Amino acid sequence: MAESGAIAPMTSVFMTERLAPAGIRHGFFTRRGGVSTGIYESLNCGAGSADRPEDVAENRARVARWFGHGAERLASLHQCHSAEAIRIDAPFAGKRPEADGMVTRTPGLVLGILTADCGPVLFADPKNGVIGAAHAGWRGAFSGILEATAEAMIAVGAERQSIVACLGPTISRRAYEVGPEFVDRFVETDQAFARFFTPSSADGHAMFDLPAFIGLRLERAGIAHDIIDHCTYEDEDGLFSYRRTTHHGEKDYGRQLSAIAL
Repeated sequence: MAESGAIAPMTSVFMTERLAPAGIRHGFFTRRGGVSTGIYESLNCGAGSADRPEDVAENRARVARWFGHGAERLASLHQCHSAEAIRIDAPFAGKRPEADGMVTRTPGLVLGILTADCGPVLFADPKNGVIGAAHAGWRGAFSGILEATAEAMIAVGAERQSIVACLGPTISRRAYEVGPEFVDRFVETDQAFARFFTPSSADGHAMFDLPAFIGLRLERAGIAHDIIDHCTYEDEDGLFSYRRTTHHGEKDYGRQLSAIAL
């Protein structure tokens, strides 16, 4: 069952007690504490943005140092809104693989997920020493990235009943308006998904509760989890948001990093 307690916000990172047993460190980082300027201020970790590459590199190095490691130990994916989850045993050399979930049992390897409204989900099986991280936008959550990440963890030695997870800051229902085709896609798949939509002020449109939908997918997968109830769109000072950037007419946007390591 999902729980929304035991959340400890810090200056630049959110954490949850569920993912904090001995031997595991994690953090849902905000946009604070970095060196980027302008629309990327300040901890923009997105290499895919048009930010200065040297600033992004320094920001990523700061996150890695928070874990006690060098920047070369921070692994992130070429995220593509897929249901593909992979095992990694060492930092990537060269081109990042296209996937939206990754798992490891290698100590000292930091798994990092980039988001700017989508759901960052961190996983851990402290009993068996396996961790995972997933990028869960609506497409990934709908097509099964959360279940795929859990299965990838089990394939390397995790036990389902021992896996716990936490969803970090994500765009909320209050800020996520969608069209009728979007609603139809969900409801035609499962009538139970109708509860994640409420009418918006625009005729035929609805507000979508992505965090609650992710929570249901984790619950159905048998994964105990927390949900950090903090909206990326609404927290302009603390978090990057793709949708907010679009509404402001800005040319680009930063990405925050969520990460976990053994």
